[in-house]
Amino acid sequence: MILGSSRLTLTPLIPSDHTYFHAVNTDPYVRKYLWDDQIIEPKVSAEILVKNEIHFQNDGYGLWKLESKVISQVIGYAGLWYFFDEVQPQLLYVIERPYSGFGYATEVSRLIIDYAFSTLDFDYLIAATDAEHQASQKVARQAGMKWVNKRIINGKATSFYRIDKANTV
Repeated sequence: MILGSSRLTLTPLIPSDHTYFHAVNTDPYVRKYLWDDQIIEPKVSAEILVKNEIHFQNDGYGLWKLESKVISQVIGYAGLWYFFDEVQPQLLYVIERPYSGFGYATEVSRLIIDYAFSTLDFDYLIAATDAEHQASQKVARQAGMKWVNKRIINGKATSFYRIDKANTV
C-alpha cells in the first residue's frame, strides 16, 4: 500500500524498520508529545511494527514511513492508529525535527485523509493532540480538521480534531 505526492513517498513500516522506528520514537523532540516524554523499550517498537504489518494485511492501513523525494531520506512516519479506545483509528503524524516546518505534516495528513475517505470509505477521521502542542493542532486545522473538544486523558489535557467525509466532497 504505497501512497505518494510530489514531495513524499509513503511505504508501510515493516518489522525490519525497527532501528529507525525506535530511534525516532525515543528522540526527545518526538517522544515529548507522542510518548509523554517516556523512553519506550525496543520491545515496544518491535511489537508496534508487528501489529502494523497485521493491520496493513487485514485492514489496508497502519503506519507509513515518509520519504522525502527532495532529499531521498526518511523524515518521519504517519498513518492511522488506535488510541484512547476510539472505534476507528486516528490520524497520526510524526516529522523529525530537522524537517518540521516545511509543510510535510500537513501534506501527509491530507494524503491519509483522502485515502481514508476514498479507499477505506471512512465517514470521519479524528486526530488527538496534547493540548499544549500548538504545532500539531495547526497541522490538523490546515488539513481541514475542526476542533471538537478537550478531554483529560491519563491526567493530560488532550485536544480532539475531526473531519467528516461529507464535508470534503
